[in-house]
Amino acid sequence: MDLNLIPNIKHADSNNFFLLAGPCAIESEEMALRIAEKVVSITDKLEIPYIFKGSFKKANRSRIDSFTGIGDEKALKILKKVSETFNVPTVTDIHEASDAAKAAEYVDVLQIPAFLVRQTDLVVAAAKTGKVVNLKKGQFMSPEAMQHAVRKVHDAGNEKAWITDRGTMFGYQDMIVDFRGIPTMRQFAPTILDVTHSLQQPNQSSGVTGGRPDMIETIARAGVVNNVDGLFIETHFDPSNAKSDGANMLHLDYLEKLLTNLTSIRKTINNL
Repeated sequence: MDLNLIPNIKHADSNNFFLLAGPCAIESEEMALRIAEKVVSITDKLEIPYIFKGSFKKANRSRIDSFTGIGDEKALKILKKVSETFNVPTVTDIHEASDAAKAAEYVDVLQIPAFLVRQTDLVVAAAKTGKVVNLKKGQFMSPEAMQHAVRKVHDAGNEKAWITDRGTMFGYQDMIVDFRGIPTMRQFAPTILDVTHSLQQPNQSSGVTGGRPDMIETIARAGVVNNVDGLFIETHFDPSNAKSDGANMLHLDYLEKLLTNLTSIRKTINNL
């Protein structure tokens, strides 16, 4: 897909991977703007096409007392402010068909969560907004099966579909990335590797998901070497106190070095 079709995206013709990055959830305006400012400065320097990521609400929670959001409209308005302040597109995930039109008023990419990617009404509602639809591969699905989710978007009249691999369940409490799936899914749509969610360790007895952030660069490097079109990285300036998914986030202070290394790898791959 031509990245130039996304409003406000910069460096679309840089021949680099593109990046979806930001906090798991919108916690406050100050937090979102602080993270966006840092990531924009890095991606501009490295000429990485960038889309700011932040969930306006979290519906998939292990416990009823887990953080779900600061209010739908409030969070969506913050996403819009990020876009207008830094002139970058934004992405958020939706959980119900009724979310699609509402979120589409504020963001440029609608993301379908992995647990919901088989929900036809949700996928079709997202597609009918005309926005880019980012389909997260179900943890329980084969790479080949994602062609059907992509076809739903196309059959609804929208050619702008992406696939994001966020790992596959490995036993009860771990995830694994099967890199054989990347070339398979790239046959169906531009393919993104969700580095941080691939390192989750779900279903912990505490009801709080664990993770392996020490493996972020390992997974990201392998994705770039295997020609992913984009990378998805959740990042925060204080992961240990993030209200969602802090256990597998990348500390914001480490992002520039990581992206510098990955950009160098991509340039090498491009010259082979």
